[in-house]
Amino acid sequence: MKQTTTGPHTASMEQRVDAIQAALDERGFKATQAVDELGHKAQEEWLPRNGARVVAKAWVDAAFRARLLADGRSAVAELGLSLPKHHRHLVALENTLRVHNVICCTLCSCTAFTLIGLPPDWYKDLEYRARIVRQSRTVLREMGLDLPADVEVRVWDTTADTRYIVIPEQPLHTQGWSEERLASVVTRDSMIGVSRL
Repeated sequence: MKQTTTGPHTASMEQRVDAIQAALDERGFKATQAVDELGHKAQEEWLPRNGARVVAKAWVDAAFRARLLADGRSAVAELGLSLPKHHRHLVALENTLRVHNVICCTLCSCTAFTLIGLPPDWYKDLEYRARIVRQSRTVLREMGLDLPADVEVRVWDTTADTRYIVIPEQPLHTQGWSEERLASVVTRDSMIGVSRL
């Protein structure tokens, strides 16, 4: 016997979002405009190329690198890059031959998104968030980065007001390159710390 269901239809997530957005628009909150602006920023402005510029500048300009390591937020502002107000601190983490930094957000998926772009799906995944802090070498190896045993791995967890960016080691073959060319080799994953260049 075929069962039929009665009662209200459950709207899809998209339908519910559209309904909330329409209700806010009707009340003068301009939700559609805000969503469109955020979509534009996510696709056109908040891209890893911003962080790549920061990394390239740090590689070629020792004074800038020192300022970046001392006060990341002020240093990136020198390049015309900004962070949201609630990202009160930007900490730049410099990878070396003996220290490898990797970032995560164990609570959700926070990143310095205006610099490294919106977080990738794997970064938001509960398994990554839970395991990277306890099994960092194993997780990095599973992601294709097998670090030597003598390299110390440091995992940094974002907080409500602090974001991180990893400054990867500059590949030796890129010595003498222009900032623009250097920026072209920097990847989002290297600024999160799950890959080397």
